[in-house]
Amino acid sequence: MYGYSRRPVFFSDMSTPVGPYSPIVRAGDFLICSGQIGIADGSLVPGGLVAQFRQAVANAEAVLATEGATLDDVVKATVFLVHMNDFGAMNNAYVECFGDCRPARSAVGVAALPLGALVEIELWAHSTV
Repeated sequence: MYGYSRRPVFFSDMSTPVGPYSPIVRAGDFLICSGQIGIADGSLVPGGLVAQFRQAVANAEAVLATEGATLDDVVKATVFLVHMNDFGAMNNAYVECFGDCRPARSAVGVAALPLGALVEIELWAHSTV
């Protein structure tokens, strides 16, 4: 139908998703990582937006690793912010996490996120592994 196979990837050593979705799906050479929030051990990390952003990226990085990918393979990120006035702080944390080779990105203001999170990040990666 699409010229590639699509398959959800599930793994036992990660947190259970907060909804009925696959944490990551492989579609050909693309990996689509579902939105990640800043949770660790089942709770939002303390410290506000920057701490939650760093943890969300770390969670996404762990999900990508299950398919042999890294943040260097990410080609597109979508960031969801509850407060658009956090945009500058998120940008600083984004540069810290992705370095000089940053993927394309969209940032969207939203009314609310799961578990009261302040930020969520969704990633698309390209990986032939």
